[in-house]
Amino acid sequence: MRQLSPGIFLSLLAIGCTTMPAEQTASDNESRNIVAAEDGRVKQGLAFAEAHCAACHNVADGQASSNQQAPPFIAIANTRGLTDGTLTNWLSDSHNYPELMDFEIESADIDELAAYILTLQSADYKPPIQ
Repeated sequence: MRQLSPGIFLSLLAIGCTTMPAEQTASDNESRNIVAAEDGRVKQGLAFAEAHCAACHNVADGQASSNQQAPPFIAIANTRGLTDGTLTNWLSDSHNYPELMDFEIESADIDELAAYILTLQSADYKPPIQ
């Protein structure tokens, strides 16, 4: 069995122990923080929807809407042209709401609710036949 010379062994050990530059590590941490913050917003948006919207709307896949006139959130999310901006603007203007939905939503809740609804967008979405 051949032995590695001490010089080659130390070189290999040094290569194996190198770390990424601080810039990449900071960038990776920043990306993870953004993803974690977004996950938190989405979870808060779902919690808000379940507490305030689920009485009428289907807020999660597999639920039935108790109010047939209240569109499921998945249908809202897959409305042609819907963006974070258009959804946020609509949710911000309580005059858009039907009378049964006449309440104001705090801006932080709007951001979280919009973040959740947008997670329901799907290129494969097919609206139900009515």
